[in-house]
Order: sequence, then structure tokens, then C-alpha cells
Amino acid sequence: MKKKVYSPEFKQQIIKEVEETGNAALVARRHEVSPNTVQGWIKKTKSPKVKIDINNPIVIKEVEKENEHLKKILGEKDLEIAILKDLLKKTNPQLKIK
Repeated sequence: MKKKVYSPEFKQQIIKEVEETGNAALVARRHEVSPNTVQGWIKKTKSPKVKIDINNPIVIKEVEKENEHLKKILGEKDLEIAILKDLLKKTNPQLKIK
């Protein structure tokens, strides 16, 4: 069975009707669309859309700061793993570790 593709205009019309009637299942039946599909469209319109201005110097500074912090954490974790591997080798010399 092929998946139906609906136009954005059709989706907006359905969502508007659901808002007016308050009954998604009724609107879905009227237009011969799955109620789950209609619920999905409604959910997508309600989800918050975050837009980030990547040209904003403040945003760039914040992202760079977070990036440096994450690099530091990653380096610490790598060092911790290396130390634990060395310790494991010393306590279990017969154990092969990558």
C-alpha cells in the first residue's frame, strides 16, 4: 500500500477544522484521513520551533564556550579510561586489552 502525500495547504485546512470543531476524529473521517495522521499534524504544529541566529556574535561565543567545555570533559574521560586500562593491565597481566 502506497503512502499518501498531502499538501501543506490540505494539512493546514484539516488542522483549522480540528481547532474549530474540537474533534480530530470527526474531521479525519470526513476527509478520509487516518485520525493518527491528523493527530501527528497537530502535534507538529504545536512543537516549539527554535531558531538560532548563527551570525549573532553572542551565540557564536556561547557555542564556542560550550564546545571548549565539552572538549575538556572528553579529554578527562579519555585520560580516565587510559588510567583504568593501565591499572587493569597491572592487576591482571594475562588479560588482553585493546
